[in-house]
Amino acid sequence: MSNQIPAKRERIIGRFDGAEGGPLLIAIGAMHGNEPAGVLAVEQLLEMLAFERINRPDFMYRGRFVGVIGNRQAYAKKRRFIQEDLNRSLSPDRVAALKAEGELQDEELEAYELTQTIRAEISNYQPSHVVVLDLHTTTADGGVFSIVDDSPGARAIALDLRAPVILGMLDGISGTSLHYFTTANLGVSTVSLVFESGQHDDPLSVDRAVSALVKTMRSIGSVHPRDVEGRHDDILKASTEGLPYLVRFALSHSITVEDKFIMRPGYRNFDPIKKDEHLADDANGEVLSPKDGLIVMPLYQKQGDDGFFIVDEL
Repeated sequence: MSNQIPAKRERIIGRFDGAEGGPLLIAIGAMHGNEPAGVLAVEQLLEMLAFERINRPDFMYRGRFVGVIGNRQAYAKKRRFIQEDLNRSLSPDRVAALKAEGELQDEELEAYELTQTIRAEISNYQPSHVVVLDLHTTTADGGVFSIVDDSPGARAIALDLRAPVILGMLDGISGTSLHYFTTANLGVSTVSLVFESGQHDDPLSVDRAVSALVKTMRSIGSVHPRDVEGRHDDILKASTEGLPYLVRFALSHSITVEDKFIMRPGYRNFDPIKKDEHLADDANGEVLSPKDGLIVMPLYQKQGDDGFFIVDEL
């Protein structure tokens, strides 16, 4: 493919500036192009903020909120990615090398433009600290949870969402938004987390993403707790009933196209599994679970590099 961006919307979904200074909250939607809920949630939230400003004189927002599209080309085609997973292509060394590689295509172009856009937003606003919330959905049901590194700041925000929190996932994958958007890499105090708001096609996934955004704004002090309706807590609480509160990554099952991996039907996120359970099939035969645990993100789509993950409850 050429590096010409197809006719589609801009990468910046919108901005909202508060009357007072504060953190820069950046929400990324559609890092995977077949996951539109994050983009729709950002659009709804921008409308909500504009309404509050007009209709409530006492409403106060501190800082700046920016919504961006992750993979514009894949989003236009409603595909997870074009040539490779953008959320496995964001290692700092690889992104830095893109500057010198000349003409860029597909996810290389997306990685370069996305990271440059966010760096430009930071340079323009000059915040004291940055929070990056990467919004995703999953192919399996029951997918309401957060993924964070082990930093106290990210964990505190994630735990306040009252959805399961997965620790240690960065040890099992590489090149994600959590690997790139860090204090060391951006040069400003940065906290990053991923929020999975449900199954791709579930309309409630948009509502959950909106609630996660609103609650994050409350957690970081951009909005006053009195301005956050209780329904946002209720939406997430209803979606996570019976799920574990805190889990840690144990292992991942990586796959390639040549594996011809097919997940067995019916698995939901956080379903308990047993050692030697028949989870999937591939070109070599049965794929058995190597241990007891909870299954997360079983692959029920054609594109993807991970067949499933296993986590342990803490």
